[in-house]
Amino acid sequence: MAQRTLLVVLFDDVQSLDVTGPVEVFAGAEACSPGTYRIRTASLDGAPVRTSSGFTVVPDAALTGEPVPHTLLVPGGAGSRSPDPRLIDWLRVHGPRAERLVSVCTGAILLARAGLLDGRRVTTHWAYCEKLARDHPAVEVDADPIYVRDGHVATSAGVTAGIDLALALVEEDLGRDIALTVARYLVVFLRRPGNQAQFSAQLAAQTARREPLREVQQWITEHVADDLSVETLATRARLSPRHFARAFQTETGMSPGRYVDRVRLEHARRLLEDTLDGIEEISRASGYGTPEAMRRAFMRSLGTSPAEYRRRFRLAPVAPVN
Repeated sequence: MAQRTLLVVLFDDVQSLDVTGPVEVFAGAEACSPGTYRIRTASLDGAPVRTSSGFTVVPDAALTGEPVPHTLLVPGGAGSRSPDPRLIDWLRVHGPRAERLVSVCTGAILLARAGLLDGRRVTTHWAYCEKLARDHPAVEVDADPIYVRDGHVATSAGVTAGIDLALALVEEDLGRDIALTVARYLVVFLRRPGNQAQFSAQLAAQTARREPLREVQQWITEHVADDLSVETLATRARLSPRHFARAFQTETGMSPGRYVDRVRLEHARRLLEDTLDGIEEISRASGYGTPEAMRRAFMRSLGTSPAEYRRRFRLAPVAPVN
């Protein structure tokens, strides 16, 4: 098996976890299967860089002296919003030569500025998806996924999503067993639950301040197929329906019904992505009752049917590499 070189681009105000998260994954894979990855870091002039959290990283080399890598990884961070023009020029010239082009978090902004994402479907940190789409109309920005693969280009959402993407790349390169071993060692999911939603129902809503309402939020997630009417939820919170609905809206930023809708949609999507269960079974398990009710919910929120969603997003198993 040929050794794959991973070159990580460094710059001042880089987000440290965008660098160390994926590097730990690839280093773990190298430990499991020696000789498969050679990890290099480089800055423009080979000089140390200061991360956005304040510590200094000393790169292996200058970018100008590095050969074309198999995988070029561009992290994000505050420095990606006002980059050195020389870095953009370097990416524009050398990015297309890499066999695999990867960004973590707002590293996608750097790739977009270099013209490397035009015509591609990509993602980035949810807080910057709108800006990326506005500044680069030739780029198709999807604010939802944890990561997106489009040909040889792979982009990930905010910060820790770089670990998810790195694990997926290791699984593609070396097989599920090694990727799972690395994930277990790092105490992370190989595929985190609801992997297609970087801005999940639980993240989109604020966590309620009062304990009874927080308990109701958790109960909804764990009993998605049950009766989740306002009356039932209010009883669990030991409040009147009217008081409960008003308090829930105030403390979470959305109505109980809207929150339930989001949790059910997220649950159904996860089952479509990760299981072979039938549409009817998933509709019951997600609280919709019927496939038609689930189809209407998907069309209303996602503009696609459950069957089409599964076709586009279900993760096919990757065969181990011998």
